[in-house]
Amino acid sequence: MHLEGSCHCGKVKFSVESAEPVPFMRCYCSICRKTAGAGGYAINLGAATHSMKVTGKRYLGIYQARLPVEGGGEVRVSDARRYFCSRCGSALWVWDPRWPDLVHPHASAIDTPLPAAPGNVHIMLGSKPAWVSVEGQAGDPRFDEYPSLSLAQWHEEKGLQAPPDEGASGA
Repeated sequence: MHLEGSCHCGKVKFSVESAEPVPFMRCYCSICRKTAGAGGYAINLGAATHSMKVTGKRYLGIYQARLPVEGGGEVRVSDARRYFCSRCGSALWVWDPRWPDLVHPHASAIDTPLPAAPGNVHIMLGSKPAWVSVEGQAGDPRFDEYPSLSLAQWHEEKGLQAPPDEGASGA
């Protein structure tokens, strides 16, 4: 599915092809929650990095989270790069060099109407603050950490992978 996205002020616009456009996974980790979350969680989609086109690149900022190292005292910098508009602060997408073919646009940055999810998966609940309520259906899967099920696997399991757009180019 072809997705169009932008920041709030309109200085950054992007498009990307996504086989996983259904916004289903709510991440409650402190990084997603604080950099892209609105109600105590963020929703990331899956898309093909090679298909991404961006205008307004000069307004992009990149944040790499600083993570504590077990045992205390030290920090390490996350490999994941979280892109945002340096003018208005809108969170736009996450890219991680460990999975170079994937980019994860934040559902909140997408302007294209997205399909409704038949349910939600709640991840990183071990990081959720007490004030955040986990809303959704009673049978929604819930995980304290990252599940082994990927975005692509969930979409495939539910029969929700979007077919490639007719005439869409991968370049």
